Amino acid sequence: MRLDSFLVNQFPQFSRAKLQRAVGKQQVTVDGNVAKSSLKLKPGQRVEIVLPVPEPATAIPEDIPLDLLYEDEHLAAVNKPPSMVVHPAKGHWSGTLTAALAFRFEQLSQVGGATRPGIVHRLDRDTSGVILVAKSDLAHHELARQFEQRAVEKEYWAIVSPAPDRDRDLIDRPIGVHPYQREKMAIREGHSTSRDAQTRFEVQERLDGFAVVRLFPKTGRTHQIRVHLAHVGCPVLCDRHYSGRARVTRGDFSGDRNDQHVLLERQALHASRIAFHHPVSGERLTVSAPLREDLVQTLEVIRTYRG
Repeated sequence: MRLDSFLVNQFPQFSRAKLQRAVGKQQVTVDGNVAKSSLKLKPGQRVEIVLPVPEPATAIPEDIPLDLLYEDEHLAAVNKPPSMVVHPAKGHWSGTLTAALAFRFEQLSQVGGATRPGIVHRLDRDTSGVILVAKSDLAHHELARQFEQRAVEKEYWAIVSPAPDRDRDLIDRPIGVHPYQREKMAIREGHSTSRDAQTRFEVQERLDGFAVVRLFPKTGRTHQIRVHLAHVGCPVLCDRHYSGRARVTRGDFSGDRNDQHVLLERQALHASRIAFHHPVSGERLTVSAPLREDLVQTLEVIRTYRG
């Protein structure tokens, strides 16, 4: 019997793909030696494996504070903090938004699955700002329809560096998976994973080497704003994937190399406003999320030294 088939028989709670990944990561040995999935086993051989961490079947409630911007019996809007993952994923099984939602609300929609209760759309882990939550399946389906038909208006706020060469523009370039970096997306023409993507931006404030911009994405592709801004040469400040730096200090702006006070350790991107039709009443609602303190302080320092 092949090694991967043997492992599937022994551990049916894991998929073949997960077990094959364990083999690929050299977490499986046969008689003390690293083995391949295709190895044919013989009677009497000793197989050892470091089992993958099992994924939770449902969202596990956690008492995590939530900054509620709006709430009624059908939906809620939350000002998501940076560094919070929206739903459980590899390496992030706890501390998620869904865990906080499961603790806070008695009822949430189940359309997205047991591990994503209430989640209609998402934000990147290090992007803060407003995110909508559906309390019922009816509300979820209606909000999802509005997102699909592009009836939801989204506005983002960002600090970019360097500043754009024009005050406003529409970036219209398709986005697909990065050719060799799994955690990134890229501008890709004609690839099987490519999807159309449009982002309109307006410069709100120009500073020496920096700019504050408002962004209005027409589509909702993964990393869309970050990829588009990097493509036109003005990536989001402190974007570890697309700007080449993971943090900024006060000394980076003042020129004092001894001043290592950290201002920002995540991309300077914030979902500032969302407008949509209420899923039950049909009333047009607009929900805004105030800037997080780390972004406010960073902008104040840039204005002080680069204004």
